Amino acid sequence: MKLKTLSVAMILATVPMTGAFAAAMDRTGQSISAFLQPGNYAEAGLSVLDADVSGKDADGNNTGDMASSYHSASAALKIQATDNISVGLLFDQPFGAKAEYNTGDHNFSSINPITGMKEGTSAEVTTENLTLLVGYQPNTNWNFYAGPVWQQAKGEVHLRGLAYGGAQGLGVGAYNANMKNDDAWGWAAGVAYQKPEIALKASLTYRSKVEHELDSHENIMTGLGPLELNASTIVETPQSVNLDFQTGIMENTVAFANVRWVNWDGFSITPPMFKQVTAAIPNATLVEYNKDQWTINAGVGRKLTEKWSGTVSVGWDSGAGNPVSTLGPTEGYWSLGLGAQFSPATNYFIQGGVKYFWLGDAQGLTVSSDNVGQFKDNHAIGYGLKFGYKF
Repeated sequence: MKLKTLSVAMILATVPMTGAFAAAMDRTGQSISAFLQPGNYAEAGLSVLDADVSGKDADGNNTGDMASSYHSASAALKIQATDNISVGLLFDQPFGAKAEYNTGDHNFSSINPITGMKEGTSAEVTTENLTLLVGYQPNTNWNFYAGPVWQQAKGEVHLRGLAYGGAQGLGVGAYNANMKNDDAWGWAAGVAYQKPEIALKASLTYRSKVEHELDSHENIMTGLGPLELNASTIVETPQSVNLDFQTGIMENTVAFANVRWVNWDGFSITPPMFKQVTAAIPNATLVEYNKDQWTINAGVGRKLTEKWSGTVSVGWDSGAGNPVSTLGPTEGYWSLGLGAQFSPATNYFIQGGVKYFWLGDAQGLTVSSDNVGQFKDNHAIGYGLKFGYKF
């Protein structure tokens, strides 16, 4: 079977690969599809995810929507330097979390003894990646690639309320941690195979873990006054493997799939002062995951006209363990996505997509209890837009 040239490959990448609170802190899926485009190529994209995550605390009170929406930017430049050598530079924001509890819930808020104002629990973690890949193509079918990964990470956490009573039981009235931006290095490597006459593409990509040493300022408000500490917090973002596959199934139609594994098992964030004041509590951490994440996305893409093509996809995510941190209380998801591509000319295109997530139910976990709340029947919706240019 010989297929006409297709422009529908992996439109799925225009919308978020994961949910804001599904699968730990995985946000983008870390695709390298731009690097595997033929010839010289550049792209820029933006995705937005709006989640609605709420539940009931241990007393049966509604927590309110604690999920803050977020946006994620991406960009890529790929140069075919020679017939056998290609170079790519990829930017994304792969891992992160953003949560904020309504100050009306006493289990996740408290009164500041100095200002007299009610304050709520909140947290935000962000990362940025810059990946340099160099590929060797011994022939038209194979591509072997590898290169360094530069990553930045930072975080900020504010814990309040009765849900964190384990810390309060040691005299802690409020806890704050500001983990300043840190740069660190990792690496990526993989292999790809293609057979253009049947629209076959397959790639396997490994990314290493990246260890950060974050300069951290912690302060705790106690009944005897504030305590402060400046020290370092060690955080390792996880290693991962992506398997991508696409093949033609009829003229102008392709089937595609992505399988992603992320090594979240054993991941934790435990600043030094937090560790000290919770020393009497076994395995106390701010954030902890006890299971690796598996994500599968699969679908069909079709060229509809000379300028328009579209995709439909379904997805499943295993999550990273349950119970989970109250800073991200969902366990995996199911999703349904739709994408479209408009190509005004042969050398550039615009892609857009939307994806709906059914987020898995979860049990909330803090340092003081493995069941401070139940989070059920939650959802999210993601939007994406991407521009691509061939030159």
